[in-house]
Amino acid sequence: MNSLLLTDGYKTGHHQQYPSFTEEVYSNWTARSLKHAPEGIEKVLSFGQQFAVQFIHEHFLENFFAKPKEEVCGNIKEELSLYLGQEYNVDHFEELHDLGYLPIRVKSLPEGVEVEARIPMLTIANTHPRFYWITNYLETLLSNLLWQSMTSASIALLYRRTLNDWALRTNPEQMEIVDFQGHDFSMRGMAGVGATIASGMGHAAVFKGSDSLPVIAAMRKYYKATGFVIGSVNATEHSVMCAGSKENELETFKRLLEVYPKGILSVVSDTWDLWKVLVDYLPHLKENILNRDGKLVIRPDSGNPADIICGDSHAKAGSPQYKGVVELLWETFGGSVNAQAYKVLDSHIGTIYGDSITPKIAEDICQRLAEKGFASTNVVLGIGSFTYQYNTRDTFGFAMKATSVVINGERLSIYKNPITDDGVKKSAKGLIKLIKEEGGYKMLEEVSDQEEKEGALQLIYKDGQFFNEQSLTEIREKINELITDNHVYA
Repeated sequence: MNSLLLTDGYKTGHHQQYPSFTEEVYSNWTARSLKHAPEGIEKVLSFGQQFAVQFIHEHFLENFFAKPKEEVCGNIKEELSLYLGQEYNVDHFEELHDLGYLPIRVKSLPEGVEVEARIPMLTIANTHPRFYWITNYLETLLSNLLWQSMTSASIALLYRRTLNDWALRTNPEQMEIVDFQGHDFSMRGMAGVGATIASGMGHAAVFKGSDSLPVIAAMRKYYKATGFVIGSVNATEHSVMCAGSKENELETFKRLLEVYPKGILSVVSDTWDLWKVLVDYLPHLKENILNRDGKLVIRPDSGNPADIICGDSHAKAGSPQYKGVVELLWETFGGSVNAQAYKVLDSHIGTIYGDSITPKIAEDICQRLAEKGFASTNVVLGIGSFTYQYNTRDTFGFAMKATSVVINGERLSIYKNPITDDGVKKSAKGLIKLIKEEGGYKMLEEVSDQEEKEGALQLIYKDGQFFNEQSLTEIREKINELITDNHVYA
């Protein structure tokens, strides 16, 4: 697709609408409000800028600059003339093509740090006075690429903190489990492969468990990932169980244990009767499971997640439904009691639940397990599109707004502050400098050109060149510092 089409239609006339002799437009990307954010999120995780900028760079390189000017500019002239109902002049696009690169500079906070609402995480400005219009022409695409990465990363961090906190309380000897305790199940429910990649990379910056395979290639491409990126296990789906038939479900379990004599094997177990699997089939297979070189993971897939895993107090006392999956597995396979006096299932058996999990449900499951005397690490949670797709750009109020222009050699501070708004849409003003302070960042507005070059925002792209690139390893290290520094129980 012609890269010039990757914007809102109304952007196509803005080059004519700025004041005469405009030379520069300077804008910033900010999370303006957390009022729609999930409960428990107080800051936004900086993530996705490198991905978004590299995507834009490569798309223009391959689909605009590398193609004949007559082709790409002729195409956009034809399409926009039809779109706007009058002949569209493409002189400014032809000039851009002649230049041969995107004349912009982008500065960003490091990825993997947390940022308060209303603190800009990225700034962008044109570097050539003829292309003042390019800054906000790219706003739509930048927003489109960036909001979901940051949103999913921030929500994943909320999950990680919940799981980390409960593991510290109930099983601190096995904290490595938490890396994989939040597992990305979302791909089938995301709005296309692009959303899968943007969201999935946000999740994978925080957790190492995921079934979204496109994330592997994306992390290698955009974040220099080497070696292990994300991991999962051999696992069944309902079609496998159905093909084996309801009458022969026990035989299906036996066959699967033979197909996979070692390693982790996850088996969806509620195709028909979860409770029969737990109180009949698994006791029958107990010796096979305990003698196996690996772990069998039981996967419920429907019902109320906390009640299924932890037990339903409204069910008949002593019934399987009353006890829940973890207690039933303990009764059959046992395990150990750790130094914190919490029960840890035998290493040959476990459970995962991945249907309609939310941050609140994750908290509820961990708390109810602890109340029953079980470590939170006895369960893995599959985090799906119910978490990652039920969001919009407004979840954190993300927006990119212009705050400074240069007109006829004079720099002017600009801002918006709608009288009809509650203050959320009020923008910053002028050039911006961020100062790193203990616990966060401080924004200075209307600074000088020299001051704008200083501070916490660092150059990541200018005129077709990349700077200060980060790797997945570096970002994960920063995120682990956030979790360790802020959420340690005595």
